[in-house]
Amino acid sequence: MTPDIDRTLQKMDQVTSSVESMEEEEALILRGPQTGQLDKYLAAVERLNASIAFKSSDQDTAQKARLIETGAKKLSQLYTKLVAEVSSGSTPAPGAEWSMAPFPSNVLATLRQLVAFLRSLPLPSTHPSHPAGQTILTTLQDAQRGYADMRGVWAQKCLESQGKRCIDRADTIEPVPAGKEFGKWVELVLVVCSDEYHLLSQLTPLASTSMLASSFSTLLSPILKLFTTIHTSLVTLIKKSLPKYSFLALAAYEYMSSIQSQWDDILSRRSVETRKDVNEVKDGLNTLRAVCLRSFPEFLADLKLGAFGKGGELVNTGLTDFVKLTIRYMEKLPQVQAAVGSALLILGDGNWKMGEGVQVGKVMTKSGESDETVLLEHFVYDVVVTSVNSVNALSRTSKRPAIASIFLLNNVSYLHHHLLVDPVHPALFSLLPQSAKDHLNSNFRTAKAGYFDSNFSPLVQILADETKDKSTLLKSSATKEKLTRFFDSLEEVMERHKYARVMEDDEDARELIGEEVVKLVITSLQRFSQKHRDNKNPQKYMKMSPEAVETQLKSIFR
Repeated sequence: MTPDIDRTLQKMDQVTSSVESMEEEEALILRGPQTGQLDKYLAAVERLNASIAFKSSDQDTAQKARLIETGAKKLSQLYTKLVAEVSSGSTPAPGAEWSMAPFPSNVLATLRQLVAFLRSLPLPSTHPSHPAGQTILTTLQDAQRGYADMRGVWAQKCLESQGKRCIDRADTIEPVPAGKEFGKWVELVLVVCSDEYHLLSQLTPLASTSMLASSFSTLLSPILKLFTTIHTSLVTLIKKSLPKYSFLALAAYEYMSSIQSQWDDILSRRSVETRKDVNEVKDGLNTLRAVCLRSFPEFLADLKLGAFGKGGELVNTGLTDFVKLTIRYMEKLPQVQAAVGSALLILGDGNWKMGEGVQVGKVMTKSGESDETVLLEHFVYDVVVTSVNSVNALSRTSKRPAIASIFLLNNVSYLHHHLLVDPVHPALFSLLPQSAKDHLNSNFRTAKAGYFDSNFSPLVQILADETKDKSTLLKSSATKEKLTRFFDSLEEVMERHKYARVMEDDEDARELIGEEVVKLVITSLQRFSQKHRDNKNPQKYMKMSPEAVETQLKSIFR
């Protein structure tokens, strides 16, 4: 005989030889499993089940079937009670390093013993003629549904405070860390779902594939509702001020993209009815992606609007807001490079320019798709060019060339320094295409030349003008006039630079320009002085010595 039949016959012998009466067996079943007596209770239910299988003609078969049904219900109640105990209590504090607390070892051992026994009970699919089969199935279905409900709600409660904290902090910390923090929370939700699935597969009384999938759908329902709620709150926050939160969106999108395949796997384990055409996390990712796609053309549009300033004539020589915005944007760009490249590939080459009609020539990979790196370079080039062009346009609104030249130099040099000379992010230099570098260098040289022409070339030009009269008297008068004009112009330059500071953020470049100014002006002044040394008392027209002039000029650039 097979081992199963041998074991069953052995149980029958135990029933036959037992000294306990039917009334005692019934009392044990009705009391339910007592502390420390689970083995005894399981044995009693198993004896009753065996007696029905081999003595189905007995008159007490119906009574025994009812007792087996009662035993199954009592065991299911114990199962539910144990699950409830480990699915309640204090939820983790927001911000704490956290994962779902494991089941206590003693509870897990008891649950596994219970589940192993419950899975052995007769069901209509395995014992079609068993009188208690249908009731047992209904009892176990209820217990399994209760397990899924309790674990899902408990997981949702534990995850909720962590998710809300991400939204609360999004407005108080830097955008990229805030986006990554949200991504980590989504990953935590993923880990919890995965862990719960493995527990569910071990601890469910009905282990068929369809029942497991249905129970997992029930368990996931409150968790996915929480995800949708938190995600919607995040997107709503981002849409309130896309320029402010664009990198939060990109960082969150990048993190979620990296774990989407794992989410697809987890969600595919739900029942067919639930998962058909529904993937809440992928929907959330697509929503974030749409927000990211909007951010690129809107950012460039903001840079273009910078060319109009605040209306009226330009009077300020300091850094304009859109130039500082450009540097902050470029500083964050390498931190989410993968997300930016992926989003630009979807947006399409040049489409971030909001329909200007000119696309940069596409570079294709062997697979025929646009290369993300090339698209990123094209976008970076457009950012640099748009920002520089807006600075140039804004500088032309001033009616005072000298003031405009200082404004232009300050803003172009700021872009040049932080993007090219000393990039605000180590990876930024490699992201700049050569065309963008050339554009920055060219405009920096032009801005510097314009600054010299408007502020110091007039000083040199005054000293360089020659008089055609040969008389000593007239030469002396011309010398006096030139020096007077020179020192008057110098005074204007000094007065202008008291409130129009030059390149305040770049000490080295400022010092270098100062040296060039000194070389230009002092050399001309010394040459002029040397040329007119034979004139009668030429020094009496010199308000200060070349050395003193040099000291004054250097003070501009300290």
